[in-house]
Amino acid sequence: MRVEIWSDIACPWCYVGKARFDKALDAFPHRDEVEVVHRSFELDPGRAKGDVQPVITMLTRKYGMSEAQAQAGEENLGTQAAAEGLAYRTRDRDHGNTFDMHRLLHLAKARGLQDELIALFYKANFAEERTVFGDDERLVELAAAAGLDADEARGVLADPAAYADDVRADEREAAELGANGVPFFVLDRTYGVSGAQPAEVFAQALAQAWGERPRLTPVQDGAAEVCGPDGCAVPQD
Repeated sequence: MRVEIWSDIACPWCYVGKARFDKALDAFPHRDEVEVVHRSFELDPGRAKGDVQPVITMLTRKYGMSEAQAQAGEENLGTQAAAEGLAYRTRDRDHGNTFDMHRLLHLAKARGLQDELIALFYKANFAEERTVFGDDERLVELAAAAGLDADEARGVLADPAAYADDVRADEREAAELGANGVPFFVLDRTYGVSGAQPAEVFAQALAQAWGERPRLTPVQDGAAEVCGPDGCAVPQD
């Protein structure tokens, strides 16, 4: 079974939602038969790479809330994150363009390290002091920590076209699926779960999707030779 997760590194509910989903997945009896793929979604796609500003400033300008309201929201998110065992800096975080991080996540997907890298990106953005925005070497360090080749990651960042089409394709697909916010979870292209739902909701969705997977009906017409783990059948005279 495949689970696709549309998310953005700048999205705090994606950070919390992933932890809740992971908790449900870890307890799922068929965990080893579930493939998780992270898909790209930008909350602020029009922001220039060098346009980095404090989260509180972004919230007040984008949503028209007061600084007190914005800070209260951050405090609430910190509480929600702590409940999932996540560290969360409620003050002095910043906000910026995430396109390059999504491009590196596609590189990580090609190398089988996507989950490792997105976890490090989330932790760096929400829990660590050093910014992940506008600092290519910071992204290279995180990519290397996830197991990617640092020079390869650096090469991707130096080439604006590298994996750009993959990011845009994910975003178009999100729109086609009707996802206008993240996190958005799609299970076997049959069920969609929107938002940072409780782990119990994810557990129910996993069980339901697994139970309704199509089963093959074998069609046989007599015995035929096959190969298996123990070797191939050899015709006997």
